[in-house]
Amino acid sequence: MSKDGAPGPTWSIGAVARRTGLPVKVVRHWSDAGIVVPVGRTTGGYRLYDTDGVARLQLARTLRDLGLGLGEIRAALDREGGLAEVAAAHVEALEGQIRRLRTHQAVLRTVTRRTTHEGLVLMTRTAHMSPDERRRLVHDFLTDTLGDLEVPHFREGLRAAGSGLPENPTDEQVDAWLELGELIAGGELRPAMRRMARYAARYGEEAQGQEAQGQAAHDQEAQGRDPQGRQVRDSAMAEEMRALTTTWTTRVRVAMRSGIAADSPAADQVVAGVIAAWLPSGANTAPAVTRDGAEARTLLLEQLSHAAEPAVERFWQLLCVLGGRPVPPGIADEGRWLTTALRANPAPGAGTTRLEALCTDGSDPWPGGVLEAFTRVQDTVGSLVRATAPDRFGLPTPCAAWTVRDLLDHLVWEHVIWGGLAHGTPPTDGHTDDHLGDDHVAAFEAAAAHARDAFMAPGMTARSFGPAPGRRVVEQLLVELLVHGWDLATALGRDRDLEPDIARAALPVVREVYGALPRTPGGSFAPARPLPEHAPALDHVAAYLGRTVPE
Repeated sequence: MSKDGAPGPTWSIGAVARRTGLPVKVVRHWSDAGIVVPVGRTTGGYRLYDTDGVARLQLARTLRDLGLGLGEIRAALDREGGLAEVAAAHVEALEGQIRRLRTHQAVLRTVTRRTTHEGLVLMTRTAHMSPDERRRLVHDFLTDTLGDLEVPHFREGLRAAGSGLPENPTDEQVDAWLELGELIAGGELRPAMRRMARYAARYGEEAQGQEAQGQAAHDQEAQGRDPQGRQVRDSAMAEEMRALTTTWTTRVRVAMRSGIAADSPAADQVVAGVIAAWLPSGANTAPAVTRDGAEARTLLLEQLSHAAEPAVERFWQLLCVLGGRPVPPGIADEGRWLTTALRANPAPGAGTTRLEALCTDGSDPWPGGVLEAFTRVQDTVGSLVRATAPDRFGLPTPCAAWTVRDLLDHLVWEHVIWGGLAHGTPPTDGHTDDHLGDDHVAAFEAAAAHARDAFMAPGMTARSFGPAPGRRVVEQLLVELLVHGWDLATALGRDRDLEPDIARAALPVVREVYGALPRTPGGSFAPARPLPEHAPALDHVAAYLGRTVPE
């Protein structure tokens, strides 16, 4: 109808299809669905549509192109204000879809920049989990991990993990996002987070928030967060946390570079220095503890054990990458070293006292005496070193993460450190320096001769080296050569049954000297491995010290 009430123009379904660009069957279907209602029919029974009908069809086509369903379209056209509401809801849905498409685009773009093998690996990882699935995984992780624990600030920090990729992510951010999903789906992060959250709930977030001893404080300093994910509002407290973390990690790194084993009595002084910095700080959640002792070390160990979690450290590092923030260097190794040192030295002087007790035994259990046994083992290991060609340097060894070259370097270093101690001239280079150079045989033989000359000096075995007699110094290098000789022989595929009579004598010595040490990741030895009684003697020594013995 026109404005003056006169009938307006009408069009047949074919004409309407041409005007709107819709197929006839679509116009018919939408009419049946109530999107548009015919105003009449021709004498032949064909549907007729007026101007309003054509306008509804044109708008319906636009909404359909945007992805709305027929029900949503009908509601939008029939209800005053409905179009605006539906459009707003659809804008939000489209934005979500755009974000997902950008994520897929970023992942695919990253794949195209990689080698074929790398690209296939990444595509396989990506195919397992859509963006929505990844976000649901984070939500479920958060719910399952924290449960009903009263740690709101901790919970806030974890929610950031579900934020997805930035709008224009870098390759590094795409990789971080994929790794984050895998980390959450894995088995290590959930219990580690749960332990930290339970500890936070136990001591209260305000007190626990001041704890700067663990990696989480260090990892999150770029985010301005404390170990529980709480926003640090007190800049002085944040600075104190950073300073304390820097203090203890610096002390530990110096000790590690110097070759001080975490489970040795020498680590006691490092622990004492860390305790001295920690006691007056806000991280000491028991202010009544004012001096170094068993109580202080137990409390610090408890704090570190809950905060120094490698999986948690990686979690916060990935969030830094996704947020475009600087990623602090990891301190997992330093954390493992310090927790092991605290376990091995639970009270000031405990390690030295244990060593003194061991050294009161003046017997010499070695065949032919300790010097004779040392000379034989040194010659045997020297033969293995000379038989090692440079093209074997890259082979793996039973020592975790060590290649044959790393092992040879360590053998030289052991001679340098113990020979230098016997000579009274401690080495000036560090444990992590390169001691092989271009000629591994010459480097080994020079260091071996230096140590042997010192050990053979008259009266050396009876001299005092702190609480230990010289015999124990020779014995230490003897055991190192036996065990690492076994490592080298195993890596090279040679006979591992080195010096059987000396190896049989070594087993009770090794049990006595190392039996009380913590078998933790930061320690010198992994947990003992089972082995049949009939196995060679040196296999038993290696297995007791945590080596996996080949079948």
